[in-house]
Amino acid sequence: MEAAGTLERGLAVLRALAADPGRSSRATDLVRATGLARSTVDRVLGTLVHLGYLRADGRDVVLAPRLMELGEAYLAGGGLRDALAPLAGRLAEELDESVSLAVRDGDEVRFIVQFTRRRTMSVTFRVGDLLPAGRSAAGLALLDPAAPWAQDDQLIEPGLIAVAVPVTDGDGRAVCAVSVVSHTSRHTVAELREHCLPALRETVAQMEAVLAGRPAEGTPAGQHAKGTLTGRQAESTPAGRQAESAPAGRQAESTLARRQVLSQGPGSGVDPSRGAKQELGMGFLQSLARGLAVMVALGSARGGLSLADCAKVTGLPRASVRRAVQTLEHLGYATADGSRHTLLPRVLELGYAHLSGLTFGEIVQPHLADLVARVRESASVAVLSGDDVLYVARVQTVSLMSINLTVGTRLPAYATSMGRVLLAELPEERLASIEPRRLSARTVTSPAELRALLRRAATDGYALVDQELEEGLRSIAVPIRDRAGRTVAAVNVATHAGRASNAMLLDEVLPALKETAARMEADLAHIDATVTG
Repeated sequence: MEAAGTLERGLAVLRALAADPGRSSRATDLVRATGLARSTVDRVLGTLVHLGYLRADGRDVVLAPRLMELGEAYLAGGGLRDALAPLAGRLAEELDESVSLAVRDGDEVRFIVQFTRRRTMSVTFRVGDLLPAGRSAAGLALLDPAAPWAQDDQLIEPGLIAVAVPVTDGDGRAVCAVSVVSHTSRHTVAELREHCLPALRETVAQMEAVLAGRPAEGTPAGQHAKGTLTGRQAESTPAGRQAESAPAGRQAESTLARRQVLSQGPGSGVDPSRGAKQELGMGFLQSLARGLAVMVALGSARGGLSLADCAKVTGLPRASVRRAVQTLEHLGYATADGSRHTLLPRVLELGYAHLSGLTFGEIVQPHLADLVARVRESASVAVLSGDDVLYVARVQTVSLMSINLTVGTRLPAYATSMGRVLLAELPEERLASIEPRRLSARTVTSPAELRALLRRAATDGYALVDQELEEGLRSIAVPIRDRAGRTVAAVNVATHAGRASNAMLLDEVLPALKETAARMEADLAHIDATVTG
């Protein structure tokens, strides 16, 4: 296969998987969907699994969170999201309505920012979702940017209404549209217009000032490029619900962290495909890996890269970069602006909307299942909720004697291995409020002794609890950290004391636990699955 053709075929497989992301697919399904030869599909899948863009589950394959780095490359390189999200978030708070940013994608519009107000009847658009331009407020605003506003009076769905205004850049081009979205149970479209237009127009004026390089009125200089995209994966936990309303000032940190993550793979200035090719041989499609590395690299600088700069970022020959860029432009994923090449919104069709909607539990569950298959004991993930641990994911082994815990279970944090890992991050004054009580003959009830155990857990990077919660129950846990290195959850393995000694947990289970936590952290680094407020 020639280099450009290989990239095109690899993207065809990704599109086929993203078209129905809710279910697992097999190679035979993808052969039918793409028309490619089985041998080609097998090699493409093997390469994408090795790159971490897909996850193999037996003979099935599913989209993996790392695939989001392709969409992130577009969002970061385009610059609109990072520059305008804080203002959109502020508007959503002011109006108490859902607010979206959308851009043109051919004859349709694609969402790049979404702030959703959580109600019984709430908007379910996701970043990356696509709507017809002629049947959505954002699309109508972009089709006729000279109009003062556009509205959607139940054009897309009964009950759904929206008002939108286009945003122009410093050259007067309409680059996106801001929509305020509501439901007829709250407003008529006329009422929504009256309710939101003054604030919407003021926000658009501030956005246009930002795009023109001027601080938005009422925004401190230097702060206009900060914001946050919230309300995604951890909505199944109380901490995650707090994160939905997190202040807009975390976007700059989030974007920097994403770019640091990207620099460890494609876009690092080193061609990692060379070693993979030597390791895997004919089963690894080096040209596909290089083409995807080019895609990621194009988003590493706002406004795109020249071919020469892209070659430096990826560590690839300029000829390889040129072939990949030409393929991406041919497929509608990139465009040339003079000597610079930038990504287009179509990149978001590669599974971004589905993956961005995953809950924290859904992200960690496959890794838990792998851990249980490896150690043959039950495993769980929990977050801290007050003085308790709250179970958010669990995989249980089949045994005559099993540990009866389910998602949603709450247990006193001080007497559990996951709780001690999580408490170890808290300040002393917070720990002083915990009053341990005896739950078994082995429970540590001395506050001083408990604090010493927590300090040891912080130093060791794990906690082992031996029958303190209940006689016969032994468990070991390690932290799960976010991109900033903060502990946001914990993963443990629990067993009956008669099946595993403390020494066995340390020697055989702890290494597997640490590897599992590392894989979870790698996935969470690509997805904003924030689980702390």
